[in-house]
Amino acid sequence: MAFNLTILGSNSSIPTASRFPTSQLVEFNSSYYLLDCGEGTQIQLRKYRIKIQRIRAIFITHLHGDHYFGLFGLLGTMHLLGRNATLDLFAPPELKEMIELQLKVAKTKFQFELNFHPLTFGESKVIWEDDQVSVSTIPLQHRIPCNGFLFREHSHKRRIKKEALDTFRVPLQKIPKLKEGADYVTDNGEVIKNELLTHDPRKSFTFAFCSDTKFDPSIVPYIKDVDVLYHEGTFLESERERAHKTFHSTAAEAAEIAKMANAGLLIIGHYSARYSSIEAHLEQARKVYKSTELAWDGRKFEFRDNATG
Repeated sequence: MAFNLTILGSNSSIPTASRFPTSQLVEFNSSYYLLDCGEGTQIQLRKYRIKIQRIRAIFITHLHGDHYFGLFGLLGTMHLLGRNATLDLFAPPELKEMIELQLKVAKTKFQFELNFHPLTFGESKVIWEDDQVSVSTIPLQHRIPCNGFLFREHSHKRRIKKEALDTFRVPLQKIPKLKEGADYVTDNGEVIKNELLTHDPRKSFTFAFCSDTKFDPSIVPYIKDVDVLYHEGTFLESERERAHKTFHSTAAEAAEIAKMANAGLLIIGHYSARYSSIEAHLEQARKVYKSTELAWDGRKFEFRDNATG
């Protein structure tokens, strides 16, 4: 398993010279998925040498501009560069009208097929499956309808004990069934239990993306024991009241959610433009949950076989 997460934008609604609005690039075994597409996303993709035509699907959490204003330009660039592969777009239903209006006034028709998938809210359900992952929605509490997204690597097959194959003289053609959990039956009818021949499968890797949301413990069951959790931490504790009024979270509140969920790693981001430094966010979060890291533009997190790097 190879999972990479590149932070393209780590700020909230107002960009700064060093922090663009929200966008992240998820890579599962060389398959690319884009999470949110704030203003300037395609600039960041180019800056960090990410090939935009490899993006399989785009997931938009909600329709505040800092999460989708970069989409129109990105789609236009994909078109101009001759994309012909189908692109799947998951977003609130109103976004389809905006895209159609833009194409109409520009008298443009994409050369590639854009499959638009309108999202519903207030529930968790699987919205995407391919050969690498499944993606489910996470209901978030924000000022307008908003979804988070849970990426789950597909289940793995059982792992063969090579020494056991020799001990029980298992024919090679039986291995596929053993990996699926079947027992081995010898020519004389003896049943060799699967657990004697295989190890348990490796745990599937999970990543949860919780963008704009107030502090909401009700999401914990959806993200329990997740390997990596991105949770917004817009404000410091001194602005907790403001966070609640605007349906955002503080860094410490994000850490509380990670602690309740037993997340392997918490990544915080979506910083208010009022903060020139984000070190205090890390300090306040780590007081609650030590396994916390900061998102910043260009930072890349790499994971191999459930080990962080």
